[in-house]
Amino acid sequence: MNSIPLLLMVFSAIACVGVMVAPSPRRFSLLMALVNVPLVLVLLGQYDAAAGGYQQVVSWRVMDLPHFFPIHLAFGVDGVSLPLVLLTSVVALAAVGASPQQVRREREFFLCLNLIVCGAYGAFLSLDLFFLYVFHEVALIPTFLMIGIWGGHDRKAAANQMTLYLAAGSMVLLAGLLAFFFALPEGVRSLDLRELAGGVSSGTVARGDQGWIFLLLLAGFGALVSLWPLHSWAPRGYAAAPAPAAMLHAGVLKKFGLYGLLRLAVPYLPEGMQAMSQVLLVLLLANIFYIGWVTIAQKDLTLMLGYSSVMHMGFLFLGLVSLNLTGLTGLVLLMVAHGLSAALLFGTASEIRERAGSTLFKDLGGLATRTPVLAFLFIFGGLASIGVPGLGNFAGEVLVFFGAWKQYTPWVMLALWGLVISAVYMLRAIRATCYGEPQEPSAAWLDLPAAGRAWPYALLALALLVVGVFPGILSGAARTTLEALLK
Repeated sequence: MNSIPLLLMVFSAIACVGVMVAPSPRRFSLLMALVNVPLVLVLLGQYDAAAGGYQQVVSWRVMDLPHFFPIHLAFGVDGVSLPLVLLTSVVALAAVGASPQQVRREREFFLCLNLIVCGAYGAFLSLDLFFLYVFHEVALIPTFLMIGIWGGHDRKAAANQMTLYLAAGSMVLLAGLLAFFFALPEGVRSLDLRELAGGVSSGTVARGDQGWIFLLLLAGFGALVSLWPLHSWAPRGYAAAPAPAAMLHAGVLKKFGLYGLLRLAVPYLPEGMQAMSQVLLVLLLANIFYIGWVTIAQKDLTLMLGYSSVMHMGFLFLGLVSLNLTGLTGLVLLMVAHGLSAALLFGTASEIRERAGSTLFKDLGGLATRTPVLAFLFIFGGLASIGVPGLGNFAGEVLVFFGAWKQYTPWVMLALWGLVISAVYMLRAIRATCYGEPQEPSAAWLDLPAAGRAWPYALLALALLVVGVFPGILSGAARTTLEALLK
């Protein structure tokens, strides 16, 4: 039995326990995060894309009593979850590396950080809907704590707002999962994704039930993804969060909502999803246009990046609503690429704030002259986020637009203007931050290599380049799984 998914969970759990007794919690966390990356790369190399399906599965029966839910603790990967597990491993390593050298209550800080990573791995590796939901909640709780305790300006209000929104979204999501479970016929009723794939077809859930169950799932998952109008928690939360928490949540945890809809709505509620497609198209265009214009109006770098992350969710939902192989392949690629670029931008923005003491555009300038490596990595992340060819986001966005074009041509023509909006606000941010005259010309800033902090961001930039130049590494693994979901 191949047990790499189990090893990933074991090492993540060891990291959570070890930081409480290790002499250096930061070094121990870094070591455990570093171990997981080659494990995931081996997992990617061993995955049989031609065979598809769940592979390297380990499973234990937790509860299977009469009148109770059958629950299995099962871990494994397929072509959809594997790219997200790879994303988690890379961003987790970069987030630990970008953590402050000196932080108050150091053990608690790294305990929360490792709990987020453990929850993210569990959410993407779990093959049972119960544990998929539970692990995501495990990751959310330390996120709230990191913002409320170690966050920056307005951290308590941001943490409270984020807690209320995401807790409400989780409750609606739980109701949607229960509704989905009880809508299945008793003979095929299960929480196990493997059993659902083998015994449930797209017509198993009654057509009359698919629409309202999809709306429940869309509201629950949509709140977690910051789909308009359930988005207002995200920009303030990311602006107040310490860099590692913002990198992990915006880069990894935010993909959970789209992953859940891809797992449940696409294969089992397609008629309900198609019936509500016009509603979803209006909401995703609100993400692109309304949030896009709000992003342009921002005068603070971290708030701009927070709104930018929300705005790009519209492109991801466009891939989801396409309901074809091209669009869904683009969705998987774009989830990974957006996660890498968001983590890179939030991390480098934190480095800018640490040096300038502010993230207001009026207080910044001249970064390219004073810290050229930091400026290069920030520009690299900004260009990736607006879809420059050769970087990861470009490949995903092209497939998303091509996938949605045939069925939703007028909507795609509107959504394409989102690329112009994103270019405007990101190039404006690059100009205000990296060029012009420094506001404090006498201040001596330490560049990333001199501070020993360049490698986490270089890792993210390299990953973006690899995904952009060789997208088939991930799309090849996803193709067979996505074909099965569409059937």
